[in-house]
Amino acid sequence: MTDASLIRRTLSIAGRARGRTSPNPLVGAVLVKNGRIIAEGYHKKAGTPHAEVIAIDRAGGKARGSTLYVSLEPCCHKDKRTPPCTRKIIDAGIRRVVIAMKDPNPKVSGRGVEELEQAGIRVVWGILEQKAMQLNEHYIKHITTGMPFVILKVAMTLDGKIATPEGESRWITGEAARKMVHRLRGSVDAILTAVGTVRADDPSLTCRAAGGRDPLRVVIDPHLETGTSARVFSTPPQTIVVTKASAGAEVKRRELAERGVRTLAYEGDRVDMSWLMRQLGKMGVTSVMVEGGAALNASCLEGGIVDKVMFFIAPMIIGGRESIPAVGGKNFLRLAEALRLQDAKLKKVGEDFLIEGYLAKPAP
Repeated sequence: MTDASLIRRTLSIAGRARGRTSPNPLVGAVLVKNGRIIAEGYHKKAGTPHAEVIAIDRAGGKARGSTLYVSLEPCCHKDKRTPPCTRKIIDAGIRRVVIAMKDPNPKVSGRGVEELEQAGIRVVWGILEQKAMQLNEHYIKHITTGMPFVILKVAMTLDGKIATPEGESRWITGEAARKMVHRLRGSVDAILTAVGTVRADDPSLTCRAAGGRDPLRVVIDPHLETGTSARVFSTPPQTIVVTKASAGAEVKRRELAERGVRTLAYEGDRVDMSWLMRQLGKMGVTSVMVEGGAALNASCLEGGIVDKVMFFIAPMIIGGRESIPAVGGKNFLRLAEALRLQDAKLKKVGEDFLIEGYLAKPAP
């Protein structure tokens, strides 16, 4: 057993709680003594014991003299529902702590390591740091910027179409891809869509993966055109409608409020996507997946809010100028202006292909 292999174990067990710890990070912990694992644990939900505490409690007195492997720097502050993990580690008599990455939370960042070292504990950090950062990319974006991590999800044909001219889009991708999308829904805090998609497909936007959690639904509907019988209003969890500020819409807003729907009003002709992300971030939303049409996809990309893209590509060709493209909006006149991906990956998902990657940040 090496430090890297044991940190890899912490990342693996931390992932078991994917989609259930928000706004907290995913954290896994493993205790090792005399060359063998004596206990492990992972954070299961906000407000419940942290991974380190679970592992130490399971080990009991055996924890003394052991090495703790943990995917994120142990917390040291008291501004939360659970006690600081650093004190638990010190009191347990652990002699060495190996950490994948420091916590970007300003209340912790480096202070947890410092407290452990001051107590005479040997600390090593930065083992598989990039993998640890990827595991908690939602948490990192939110805790450092106050805004959610945004994933743009698209299902399209080989020729880049998401629907026929008549709006037919079910089902472009196959069952395996659709199942994967449901798992993705269960891993994010919110789904963002627009009135056009709701009116065309009447989706429920829930997670139908086993054990999955239904995300918050956010619908951009400038003129409150969505009927109150729409499934996004009829099935849990909560839905937020983003609409233009207008006194004439008060009656519809009251109707929606009676159904438990919250409205969020914006000024101007178009919603500012950065403004919307800031509002969601203030509500504790750490991650958003965009599931909309060409216009919404373009607005999100042009608004600079997208962190990651996931394009599911079906091996079919629709053709036709009037067929709907994956991304609308303005045309890129020069290749130099095109948005590019970093760390792009290609994988087979059933009969379809998935290309995913991170949007390259523009040069300052």
